[in-house]
Amino acid sequence: MLQIGLIREGKVPQDNRVALTPAQCKWLQKNFTDITVTVQHSPNRCYADQEYERAGVEVKEDLSACNLLLGIKEVPVDMLLPGKTYMFFSHTKKLQPYNQELFRTIINKKISLIDYECLEHDDGTRIIGFGFFAGIVGAHNGMMAYGNRTGAYKLGRVHTVNSFQKLVHTYFGLKLPNVKIAVTGTGRVAHGVLEIMNLMGIHEVEPDEYLGGEFSYPVYVHLKGADLYAHKETGRYQRNDFHENPQHYTCRFADYIPHTDILMNGIYWEKTIPRLFEMEDLRRPDFRIKTIADITDDRHGSIPCNLGDATIEKPVYGVDRNTFEMTEPYLPGSVDLMAVGNLPNELPRDASRYFGEQMIKFVLDDIRKGGSGIINRATMVKEGKLNEPFLYMKEYAGI
Repeated sequence: MLQIGLIREGKVPQDNRVALTPAQCKWLQKNFTDITVTVQHSPNRCYADQEYERAGVEVKEDLSACNLLLGIKEVPVDMLLPGKTYMFFSHTKKLQPYNQELFRTIINKKISLIDYECLEHDDGTRIIGFGFFAGIVGAHNGMMAYGNRTGAYKLGRVHTVNSFQKLVHTYFGLKLPNVKIAVTGTGRVAHGVLEIMNLMGIHEVEPDEYLGGEFSYPVYVHLKGADLYAHKETGRYQRNDFHENPQHYTCRFADYIPHTDILMNGIYWEKTIPRLFEMEDLRRPDFRIKTIADITDDRHGSIPCNLGDATIEKPVYGVDRNTFEMTEPYLPGSVDLMAVGNLPNELPRDASRYFGEQMIKFVLDDIRKGGSGIINRATMVKEGKLNEPFLYMKEYAGI
């Protein structure tokens, strides 16, 4: 029997997304006699307790009878129930120091941890995530920030509408200046960005056209791996080799700096992957970029002037191009940076519905049947012991 518990989010600030919507819980309980869902009380979810109750889902505080507990963000250590199986974004696989105590507590409490981020198809493609809606909100916020800086147009905040469909209606009649926008990445984040580019009527051009001149209408270029990286010796890009040996590659984005007004960043980054540019590049006289939407949001990562998270309430800050210090946004001599770690919270119901669909299609049935290769590869800790794909974390785990 698979007894699913939807836990209350405990990380501050609290996340309002959910792993399963009321309608999805109802569908699961109707179609599988061996699945039950219990929802823990929460005042902050995008779906209220009463919506789950109306869908026939039990809502209560005690989840001790459940054997699979689903959350979104990291679970505070004092909320972890010993011996249970948890699924959430733990943000530990890169040995993040700020979550080391969480990881060690999971081991000490003999918990099993399946991390959403590690759920992958056989070819390494991520199975579930909120990236598409991060791209949607991040691209909107980036365009909003550029409008605020230039005064050329005005966009409202995403969270003032309660659905993606209503957001689309806010673009009717929007007239943009002749901006040039660079979009990086090929994953879900980039797909969300491209959706907004197309909804806003921004034309796509090829890299050589983009570098070749100006346009009498707004354009974007979609920069993929081969456009961004080249092997230091051969000058070529080979996807598998790049992912295995990124330190052997250089980044070619510097060519685009003098031709770009807005940068929408959606690439995955690790420390061995070259940055899109370096901090010193901000001082270049031809550094044309006015607005950066760093949607993948790695502090000092692929965007070196990402000085840390902004918030949904205040998503944009400035970075002085000479001192590299954080400033208020929209000041002369600065570049504006949009960097928020929980962007999908601005469209939580749409994002949760999409996430839950992927869970039901690709994950929960495997767990119900006792597991699979996909589930095993995403299981970081199994009953308090490091699982084989994650043995590199021994020192981090304190064992």
